[in-house]
Amino acid sequence: MRTLDFSPLYRSVVGFDRLASLLETASADAAAGYPPYNIERTDENAYRVEIAVAGFRPDELNIEVKENLLTVQGRKTANDDQRRFLHRGLAERNFERRFQLADYVVVTEAKLADGLLSISLKRELPEALKPRRVEISTAAPANLIEGEKAA
Repeated sequence: MRTLDFSPLYRSVVGFDRLASLLETASADAAAGYPPYNIERTDENAYRVEIAVAGFRPDELNIEVKENLLTVQGRKTANDDQRRFLHRGLAERNFERRFQLADYVVVTEAKLADGLLSISLKRELPEALKPRRVEISTAAPANLIEGEKAA
């Protein structure tokens, strides 16, 4: 596997350290393939992250959002004492998945169904950042004297 060294980037740019950190985190997360996930755009400002969490119960999953970082953790409780496996092919191991969220993206809902954890996200811009229409008013011509009518 190939790793990328971002230290030259830190030396040559100022103010882009967050971007370099995002690239570094993304390249590290790409190496971890468990659990598999999908990211889907459901609307212009809405997204859904689906994570395959077969075998996990809702109380074994934790979703947390802090400073534009969505973290999903799965902590499997040990219950293998009574079971004797001849073959164990299901990966029921602990995991942690992180997703960097853009500004103003919030989690609106999380559902667990059929072994898929679906997390709905929505970009909610504050009113101050939304585009607004400015009305154009017309002024009376300057050569008209008050009380006169235009011919």
